[in-house]
Amino acid sequence: MANSFPKEIRIAFDDMMEGFEAALTLSQNVTVYKTDAQSMERSSDVEWIPQPYIAQTYDGSDATPNFNQVTQLVVPVSINKRRHAPFVFSDTELRDLQQSGRLKDAAQDKLAADIDVDVLTKVANQGTLIIKRPSAATGFDDVAQIDAIFNEQGIPIRDRYAAFNTTDYNNMASNLQVASRSFDGAKSVTAYERAYVGRVAGVETFKLDYPFRRVAAAGGAGITINTTDANGQWYNPVALSIAATANQEMSPVDNRVQIVTVSSTTNVAAGDSFTIATLNAVHHLTKTDTGRLKTFKVIAVPSSTTLAISPPIITNQIGNNDAAAMYQNCVINTKAANSALVFLNTVTANTNVFWQKNAIYLLPGTIKIPSGIGVDFMQATTKQGVQLTLQRQWDVNTSQMKWRVDTRWGTHIVQPEMVGEEMFSQT
Repeated sequence: MANSFPKEIRIAFDDMMEGFEAALTLSQNVTVYKTDAQSMERSSDVEWIPQPYIAQTYDGSDATPNFNQVTQLVVPVSINKRRHAPFVFSDTELRDLQQSGRLKDAAQDKLAADIDVDVLTKVANQGTLIIKRPSAATGFDDVAQIDAIFNEQGIPIRDRYAAFNTTDYNNMASNLQVASRSFDGAKSVTAYERAYVGRVAGVETFKLDYPFRRVAAAGGAGITINTTDANGQWYNPVALSIAATANQEMSPVDNRVQIVTVSSTTNVAAGDSFTIATLNAVHHLTKTDTGRLKTFKVIAVPSSTTLAISPPIITNQIGNNDAAAMYQNCVINTKAANSALVFLNTVTANTNVFWQKNAIYLLPGTIKIPSGIGVDFMQATTKQGVQLTLQRQWDVNTSQMKWRVDTRWGTHIVQPEMVGEEMFSQT
């Protein structure tokens, strides 16, 4: 939609939209969830959406005892980000239209980067699949570890992605460009000429020019958690909670985070990742022990003895809880009153992220500008549905033209057990 824009400005806006869409790298490889603008306004831009089901199977032909209740888990998503790029031109500067073109290009690049950085930050801070590598990135084996942890835990084999900081990505490209590589020649040549890795071990890789730095965990050794049956640190998912009111209203529950009690939280920070002694991950479908320790992410530190962690510890260790049986994600091989927490981010370094497409949702937002209010504006959306709004207004007091470019969105990790981070040079 356009109001009183000359042809050259409309063409520049179309070019800007093309550049904006091309600059969206990470956000082009997540699930786009489109919402109804009116409904979102009435719900404060929040909506609850379902997580994937995990089906149960049983032996034999008699299904009589196996018809159990199905628990559908949901998570809240929202459109909670808005960024704008404003700039101004005087009546003399407007004589050079190339200046405005360059500023619009800069605005487009920065807004696209804002969305991608939001995706990167959410994955790094909420992803729970953690791969710790003792040396620098070297190539195939590093990406193959992502394939392995996905496969072991039953993550869908399609639409797998990873994004590496420039140093680690180039180290992997160096491994691919070695002259002795056979391939068909093209893989080695592009790795040498462009430091390009591409698809490796079933994972599509990308290079980041904006690193996310993971600080070394400062929590001291000796922090423990009680994993015995009596202590109740295990978690049973629930779909709804009942309010303790006269009407007993029912509300959906977000099951991605659990509050656990530990011996101490001194110096522990959100973003730290850890394992728990003798607690192994299981395959989400078959529930078989992977032999790999389950990894967890600290989401918040509520008190001196409690941590908000993701994912919850779902062991199905007490009774026959249908929801716990369906969503079991780990098994405790040895229950103890003082199971040790071992932190994984031991050296401060730029980290890397990986994900399965269905685990991350991008919610494009909209901006409504009425006509006839003295502001010229144009709006367009990318193929994903992300909207850009260009506005301009003449200020007679200063004899200047004000411009701004806006976009709104929300990104959410709806399944933290399908995303994670890989850290190198961790001793």
